[in-house]
Amino acid sequence: MAEALPRRRWRAADIESLERATLQAVAPEALEVMPGWLLPMDSGTVGRAHSAVPLSHDTPDPALAASIAKRYSARGFAPVFRLPELPAFYGMHRALQRLGFSRVQPTLTQTARVADVLAGPASPAGELEPAPDAAWMAMFLGEGLDPVDGASRARSLGRAHDTLFASVRENGQTLACGAASFGHGWLGVHGMRTAAAHRGRGLAGSLLCTMALQAQQRGIDRVFLQVDASNAPALSLYARLGFTTAWTYAYWRKLRSTGA
Repeated sequence: MAEALPRRRWRAADIESLERATLQAVAPEALEVMPGWLLPMDSGTVGRAHSAVPLSHDTPDPALAASIAKRYSARGFAPVFRLPELPAFYGMHRALQRLGFSRVQPTLTQTARVADVLAGPASPAGELEPAPDAAWMAMFLGEGLDPVDGASRARSLGRAHDTLFASVRENGQTLACGAASFGHGWLGVHGMRTAAAHRGRGLAGSLLCTMALQAQQRGIDRVFLQVDASNAPALSLYARLGFTTAWTYAYWRKLRSTGA
């Protein structure tokens, strides 16, 4: 199992590059920038595409909570924050609580070396395409998934720059899919799906290995993903491929706001 806490303090440059790579991949409808922060704004359901995020893990001024919230409201968006679960942010957490925000959805940011993914038990068996085809979309929006959320995520990924869409196919049927973003020195892994009847066969590992091989060919040696802290099967897979938890974050939103 990956560590629950980071082993080291991450360099500000690495944090910033990862957060910029995240928003490149889940491209929001609008993006404002203020010193030390990115303010993506989006009407969809992808939390990372519509939540303010810091570009370092230095202690922020708690007064920023109110000023950032006002910038979202001024443009007609519900303010949401995506903040690390670190002592440096406890003051910001308390400021948001006083403003009526609540903490939801703890999520792990995990990283690995591309070489470690390629050295894992899986082999590259997927295909990469510059745009999602009908079969990829059918898998991504498949049975058991929220169609509204899936469509929103597909739109966000479709707006992204330098993203490839990965599929594992067998006898003409798409069994697993995902998206690989390349930017800011990172391979980013997003939107992983495996058909329920084919889980446990290592297809997700094959997708990750396919993405990692493409990253290696581009000279990229780091990979990141974000995974719900309660998703034990995914965490087990990622641990086998060398992923460890860099930091945990949670969303802060007002109870009346919606989205995930």
